[in-house]
Amino acid sequence: MSNVAVIGMQWGDEGKGKITDLLTPAFDIVARYQGGHNAGHTIYVDGRKVILHLIPSGVLHSGKLCLMGNGMVINPEAFLQEKKALEEIGIDIQDNILISPNAHLILPYHTEIESLREEQSDLKIGTTCRGIGPAYVDKADRLGIKVGDLLNPELLRTKIEHNVREKNVLLAHYGKEPLEAEPIVRQFSEYAEQLRPYIRDVSFFLDNAFREGRPVLYEGAQGALLDVDHGTYPFVTSSNSTAGGICSGLGIGPDKLDAVLGVCKAYTTRVGEGPFPTEAFDQWGEYLRDHGQEYGSTTGRPRRCGWLDAVQLAYACRLNGVKRIILTKPDVLDGLEEIKVCVDYTYKGETLPSFPMESWVLEKAEPRYRTVKGWGTGVAGQSAWDDLPQGFRDYVKLIEDLLEVKVAIISTGVGRRDTILMEDHLRGLVDLSRLDPAAA
Repeated sequence: MSNVAVIGMQWGDEGKGKITDLLTPAFDIVARYQGGHNAGHTIYVDGRKVILHLIPSGVLHSGKLCLMGNGMVINPEAFLQEKKALEEIGIDIQDNILISPNAHLILPYHTEIESLREEQSDLKIGTTCRGIGPAYVDKADRLGIKVGDLLNPELLRTKIEHNVREKNVLLAHYGKEPLEAEPIVRQFSEYAEQLRPYIRDVSFFLDNAFREGRPVLYEGAQGALLDVDHGTYPFVTSSNSTAGGICSGLGIGPDKLDAVLGVCKAYTTRVGEGPFPTEAFDQWGEYLRDHGQEYGSTTGRPRRCGWLDAVQLAYACRLNGVKRIILTKPDVLDGLEEIKVCVDYTYKGETLPSFPMESWVLEKAEPRYRTVKGWGTGVAGQSAWDDLPQGFRDYVKLIEDLLEVKVAIISTGVGRRDTILMEDHLRGLVDLSRLDPAAA
């Protein structure tokens, strides 16, 4: 059986949650490898909206193990709130969640420092101010507190007291009152007892699962263009959201990844600051936002919207080794007479050979569009390729030609059944017999 990753190909918010939920029945394990509770995955099950921030989307299926890898940063309060919300809708996670002891913790000083920096910096990133970046900073600076440290009360106290002393110097710089270590120690000592049942060596567990031939679905958060190394830096997240982060974020070898499915919208969105060449500032940006309900699932912030960018997507395909993509939200384009697709950029009068590495170049890059006829209506809610309008099928073919990939799944709505599986492109990667027949 294959081990497959589901990766975002744009700036996040591509609909990865629905796709992970859809594919989970074909796998035994769903593993997330990076990010924190700044990522939100929205899933609709029988008309009910479920938003997950930390726990892998596979949790909505009984009998599936969901792993939270060492590459994540975890706010215990956010995890416990999410656990409670799932229990309230009848989903018990007690026996199917494992958290790596090497994942790092988000502490109260992380969120406070991030908020202060975002407020006072001349360079606005547009973060969620949930402490993600500062937690990764402490990890890299070897000051981080790991999930496993919760199991050693003496070490936990020592680390918190040391870090609070250091952070208070920075808080004083901003004119803020100092933090006290003792309330944080008490709070995280309580979290230790609540998280203890879930803490387990994820890397070792996965190694045994591979030996038993159990297929694994790797779930990414954010998107390729938010990767700290390969995204539009500094307007990025603080972890490796590309497929390369899977090995380091779960403690596995590269031979345990068989294929990457890249998820992209039929148009483009972005939250926060940073360059966005195909952003539509006219009525079409508003149209896409309104018809696509483009508001952040975590913060509720309105997303910036624009046309599909084949230059950016080709770059993401290269970064992640993507040969098959999943197209989401094409139904939002239903009814448009014309649709634009960016096919290359110009900069200072010259065509760029590829997606530029420098954000200051991308900021000034001019997109060159190919305009195609719309297909009227007929995509929303469809579940069979043959029922799709020809204009949309031509649009899919254009995307495949521009990116040199195959479209393997098309999502035509928010529900599990609003999906078209291109079986020829999935065969050998996904055991189609294990998927919901209604969705297939």
